[in-house]
Amino acid sequence: MNDSRRRSFLYENGLSIFFGLILLAALAGQAFAGLHVFNNDAAAHGSGEISIWRYVTSSHYAARVMENWQSEYLQFTLFIFGTIWLLQRGSPESKELGKEGRESDRDQLLGEHAAQRSPRWARVSGLRRFVFSNSLLIVMTAIWIGSWLAQSVAGRGEYNSEQLSHFEDPVSYLAYLGTSDFWERTLQNWQSEFLAVGSMVILSIYLRQRGSPESKPVGAPHEATGVEG
Repeated sequence: MNDSRRRSFLYENGLSIFFGLILLAALAGQAFAGLHVFNNDAAAHGSGEISIWRYVTSSHYAARVMENWQSEYLQFTLFIFGTIWLLQRGSPESKELGKEGRESDRDQLLGEHAAQRSPRWARVSGLRRFVFSNSLLIVMTAIWIGSWLAQSVAGRGEYNSEQLSHFEDPVSYLAYLGTSDFWERTLQNWQSEFLAVGSMVILSIYLRQRGSPESKPVGAPHEATGVEG
């Protein structure tokens, strides 16, 4: 690959590469910090230390990662669904007033209204069009449910380890889903995501960030809705 093509790839994919790299860095940092906490707690209870590899494959690490992932994908799932029908006057995160709903085939470039470079499944009808028309919400929902299930499995493993260390009986999977431990882990993440989305919707009415597509143009009036920079 020559330099011009390499530069083009990095230029055209800079946002995803940037967040991918800082995700890996954050996961690594969380692993080492979590290992330190885990080993300190183990030493306090007279147990031996474990290696970084054993820690990153443990339920302790998996539960904490999945707790955050499932809440993030729930946030996006609800936001994608909510913005189909719900509006917020003045927010660039909302569609324009009067445009709530799934919109017409013409607006969505579907079927006979598809553009020359529209994806192939936007040109067809039936199940394929339905799936493609809702593919973002379907995939986000699937990832949320999958990560939530993974959190519950890993959380049960960690919970039962604590139970055994205190000479108490482990619980079944269904019993764990009814524990305050599971719901405390779940709801503490959900509330932070709902706060973040709500804050973005409201603050973007009045505040600006020049050059960001998540903000209205700096000179746009506060009441301008569905307008991005």
